[in-house]
Parts: sequence; structure tokens; C-alpha cells
Amino acid sequence: MRKLYILFALLVSSLSTLAQQDDIIRVMNRWHQYAREANSEGYFKLMSPNSIFIGTDASEHWTKADFKEFAQPYFDRKQAWDFKPFDQHVFFSKDQKTAWMDEKLYTWMGVCRGSAVLEKLNGEWKIVHYHLSVTIANDLIQDFINLIKKDPDNAYLLTEGSD
Repeated sequence: MRKLYILFALLVSSLSTLAQQDDIIRVMNRWHQYAREANSEGYFKLMSPNSIFIGTDASEHWTKADFKEFAQPYFDRKQAWDFKPFDQHVFFSKDQKTAWMDEKLYTWMGVCRGSAVLEKLNGEWKIVHYHLSVTIANDLIQDFINLIKKDPDNAYLLTEGSD
């Protein structure tokens, strides 16, 4: 009987984790959909009050308020950005109140990668931290570095000794 109880508990736990993973993916997919639809209210409602957004440019480290101010003109013109997620992976803290995930995105920049941290706040998952990065194939890195070296405005992107 005890073995049956343990098996049942493991099954329930697994189903709960799968449901939570689905919840996270739904939140992230909705977030991207709201950007695609230029729904500023829905987009920023899915972010926690103290969230951070890190963009592809080295200067982009936005608080929610600053990111909203930056992004609002894109939403106002009814054409924000169109990122289509795929290959999403979700992980949880032991207490199931914090999740982190990564995803790939089809974008106008090619395939990008996003990673997020979400917290369950008042029963709802909210994005606390999101980091968007451009992917570069390893065999193209040297060409990328050479391109950066040619542009003095971007020289700060290279560290000393990167030759």
C-alpha cells in the first residue's frame, strides 16, 4: 500500500510540474503575441513591477518603466515586434514559485535566444527578468569580431586581449 501511495504522489507531482511548465510557456507565448499585436497593456501586465529587460544592444538594460517608455512608440504605431518562439525549456525551483526558461525565437534579426526568470506572484506567473540575445554561428564569430573592430563606436564590445 505504501508503494502505491508513493507512486501516486510521484504521478501527481509530475502532472503538476507538467501543468506548471505549460503555464510558463503560455505566459511567454502570450507575451510575444501581445508584442506582435501591439497590445502594450497586455504585454507589460505580464511583467512584474520590478522586472528587467536586457536587449540585444550592450546598452540595453531596462527597468520595466524605462522599457515601457522606450517601447511605447512601437506599440502606438500598432506594429511592435514579431518574435515567434520555439524550442522552449522550463525549469523550477524546489518550491515551484520561481521558474527559469530559455527559448529560441524567429525574428527579423534571424534566430535569437531569450531567457527568462518568472515568479509566481499572487497566483500568477510574472516575468521578472528577460534577456534577448542574437545568435551567431561559431564559424562566423571571427567575421563578427572583425566587423566590430572596423567600427570605432562599437570597439567597447571587444575586451582587451580579444585578438
